[in-house]
This record gives sequence, C-alpha cells and structure tokens, in this order.
Amino acid sequence: MPRPLPLLVALLLAGCAQDTTGYDGPYQTEVRRAIPQIEQATGLKFLTPPKLELRDRDQVREFVERQFTEQLTPLELAGTEQAYKRFGLLPDSIDLRSYLLDLLEEQVAGYYDPATKVLYVVGDGDAQIISVTITHELVHALQHQHFSLDTVRALKGDNDRQVAVQAMIEGQATYEQLSIMLGGSDFAMRLPGGWDQLRETIRSQSTSMPLFARAPTLLQETLLFPYLSGAEFVRQFKRLRPGQVPFAPPPMSTEQILHPEKYLDSIPDVPTRVTLPAPRGAARVHEDHLGEFETRLFLYEHLKDVSLAATGASGWDGDRYQLVETRAGEGLVWLTVWDSSVDAAEFRDLMERMVERRFGARPQTGGAGDARRWTLRGRRLMLAADVIDGRPVVVWEDLPAAATSGVLNLRGVTLREE
Repeated sequence: MPRPLPLLVALLLAGCAQDTTGYDGPYQTEVRRAIPQIEQATGLKFLTPPKLELRDRDQVREFVERQFTEQLTPLELAGTEQAYKRFGLLPDSIDLRSYLLDLLEEQVAGYYDPATKVLYVVGDGDAQIISVTITHELVHALQHQHFSLDTVRALKGDNDRQVAVQAMIEGQATYEQLSIMLGGSDFAMRLPGGWDQLRETIRSQSTSMPLFARAPTLLQETLLFPYLSGAEFVRQFKRLRPGQVPFAPPPMSTEQILHPEKYLDSIPDVPTRVTLPAPRGAARVHEDHLGEFETRLFLYEHLKDVSLAATGASGWDGDRYQLVETRAGEGLVWLTVWDSSVDAAEFRDLMERMVERRFGARPQTGGAGDARRWTLRGRRLMLAADVIDGRPVVVWEDLPAAATSGVLNLRGVTLREE
C-alpha cells in the first residue's frame, strides 16, 4: 500500500548499533539494523525474512493506478466523488481519481504490497527519507505476517471501519518507527511540548508538499488521520495493554480511534450498523457511511470551528447515507444515530447552522417542531429529529427543489449493534 506521507525526516537519529540477520538484499545495512529494533518494539518476530526491491517513479505511478482499479470500480469511485461533492466536502471542479494519483505520487517514498509480500522503495529519494521509509514499511511487512493487511480491501461499502483499520495499521507503524528513532516508547515525554507538539510537527511537515498544501481539507485530513490519530491510538493501547497487539481484534470504527477508551474498555463501545431501505421515488446511485471522523470533517468544513465540529460529532453512534438520482436530478439522504437525545439535538442544531452558512438560510426560517424545511438555491432541504427502536436519529435530505421529499422511508430503516 502506498505511504502518502514521509514522516519527520528531521527527527531521524543516526548511528544505531548494527545487528546481523538473515536478510541479504538492497539497503542491507538499514534493514539489518531495523529488524531487531522493530521486533523488540512490537513484541513480534519476523516469521520469514522480509523482501525489498527498488522502484522508480513510473513504477510507483503504475502501482497506485492498479490499486485504484482493484479497490474501487470506476462506478464506485464516481459515486464516492459525487457523494462527497453533495456533502460539500469536495469542490465540484475536482477530478478525484486524477488528483489522488498526483497527490500520492508526490508523496510516496515506498510501500509494502500485501499481494506480493514485498517492500518497495523508490531508489531516487533522499537517503534519510529512504531510511525512515524502510523502518516504517518493515513494520507493515511484520504486521502482514501476523495479521492480514488485505482485510482493509475487503471492507467495501464500510468506509468508517476501513478507515479505522487503516489507522490501526498505519498508527502502529508510525508509532513504532518514531519510538525506534527517538529512543523508546516514552520518547514523547522527552520532547519539548510532548506528544501534542510532535503531532503538530508531523502535520506542518506535510504542508511543504505543494499538491498536499493545496488539497481540499477532506483529502488532507483523511491522509493524515491514519498516521496522527492512529499513532495516538496505538500509544494509548501500548500504555494500557502492554505486551498485546492492537489488531486482535482490530478497531471497528473511527470513533474507537478518536476515543481509544471506547475500544479499550472491558465492554467496548461498538457502532450501530444502519441499513437503509431502497429510496422512494429515486434510484440509489451510491451508499456508504461517514463515521465520527468524517462527520467531524463535515461540520468543520461548513462551520470552520474545530471545537464545535469535535463536540458536535462526539456523540456519534452510527450513520448511513445514500446518493440518489431523482427525476429532477441528484440528491442525498443521510441518517445519523446518536448516543443520547441530547447528542442528537446538539447535532441537529449544528446542522441548522450549517444550512445557514452553506445555503444562505436566514436564522429560524426552517419552521418549528422536530423537522426543519427550506427551499434554497434550487434545493429542497429537510432536517429532522426522530426515534427508531428507541434510538435518537437525525435525518438530512438534500434534494433538487422539484423533487418530492420523503425519499427515505424511516419505517424501513433497521439498526443493529454488532
């Protein structure tokens, strides 16, 4: 899988003791030095020696394009792109596939391919970046000998869980890479500003890459999330469960990544799985869910307030959306489930503010009661609070003005805790 962010080159420490292993291939010194360090840090052993090969930029581009083809059909990618545009998370002008290909090509210094079980390194890079990349990718090679990294590919239509598992995978590699380079698992305590400052340093390093710096917030944050929030999750996991591994079982939601206690408690907080019926009076084009992390991004994109976005999404317990095609054009229906009626009410209030900011609605013009309705800028908008099987939910409809409301039949919705 491609590594979209070369991490903290400036923090690379030189001169670790040499170690002898059975590895005999490219970058022998770096690999032989890293293997025993990684085994000690993770508590896992390499079952077979890793394989490493060199690649050039054209081969990297070819690999990334193949990953797109294998993981998402053109129809699935188009549906995802259009859904995020309807959420207002991507500009209408962007070609998502083309932009992501260029973005990843700009950043990839190496990758581990689970299909071939080979670690590939771009041979024309800076020596320090290559050394960092080798350590990071060797963690992935070790992970794959104990946990199938192909699990991520199998989670189609389950975006939130896919992002959560990816965060666990990348988070472990990032955290162990940093702990090896900075002298042990308590490295953050010895740094000025501690862990928070380290996170900001990683984030600021990424802005030096031109395409990344210009990318929409959604793309920036979804590329950073597995490394930053994933590493924080692993840090908390290692503190509270020393000697264990974070993929037995893997996390089930980005909620568990953002709030590690919801994974680590004796009774984990599992997400509610939402099943939506076929839309009424429309054709379903694409379907998935956002999860707490992307719900937070949605609120931030339209309110531009980090604290409000985090607070408004923190009571998330499940969601599902459908991109639909009505006779009048494209629309979106989205149902979110909340831990409490207070959480649901807070989210609905923020959604109402979103309508004011994004669509230009005047305050308190959506009506009274549990539902709010607007017709603005050629769109028919509806925001409603309801209860399904005793669970508080919030429903959002964004349809063409000429379309009939009520595309989502609430009686056909099912909620299930895993």
